[in-house]
Amino acid sequence: MTPRLKEKYRNNIAKTLMTKLNQKNIFAVPKIKKIVINMGLGADGTDKKILKSCIQDISAITGQQPVVTKFKKSISNFKSRKGTDAGLKVTLRNDRMFEFLDRLINIALPRIKDFRGLSENGCDKSGNYSFGIKEHIIFPEINFDKVEKIRGLDITIVTDSNSSENTITLLKEFNFPMVPSVKKKQKINKIVPVNKDNKNEEIKTNG
Repeated sequence: MTPRLKEKYRNNIAKTLMTKLNQKNIFAVPKIKKIVINMGLGADGTDKKILKSCIQDISAITGQQPVVTKFKKSISNFKSRKGTDAGLKVTLRNDRMFEFLDRLINIALPRIKDFRGLSENGCDKSGNYSFGIKEHIIFPEINFDKVEKIRGLDITIVTDSNSSENTITLLKEFNFPMVPSVKKKQKINKIVPVNKDNKNEEIKTNG
């Protein structure tokens, strides 16, 4: 069975983006290529029991077995050694990607406490969007009573878009809860005019 969001993209979203982005060819419309999910373990990576529990959790969330990532360098502050387990990584494509996206948008994100939306500042120069989730228990697949420790997730949505604006437009069509980015006000240095007459009088007085 074809995932709901996959059909929605083909039948509705792609055509809408053609109009909004002034594209004449439907193949030029931006699309999501893959979704990468990372879970950091830190010092817990050396504990086989915790590692096994985390693998079960992320497998339940994504529907796919994760890859165990390794530390490339030894960092004393983080108590990590080169070659030891650093975290878990899953790359989703095609149907599993759309199924995860559907659960993320419509079930998981609305369960975040005091959630106001995702910032539009999460795009990089390549048109990919990244954001973090503090608690992996927002996913319905996770049984809160069996969780030993609440962990965070880093999610990157990889697109073939050529700009951050097009990526945000694409995500909004998938009903991503985006919040407009707030531009920082630039400080304007005020130039105070100097009265030459007063300055000369001060020099004469001091002399």
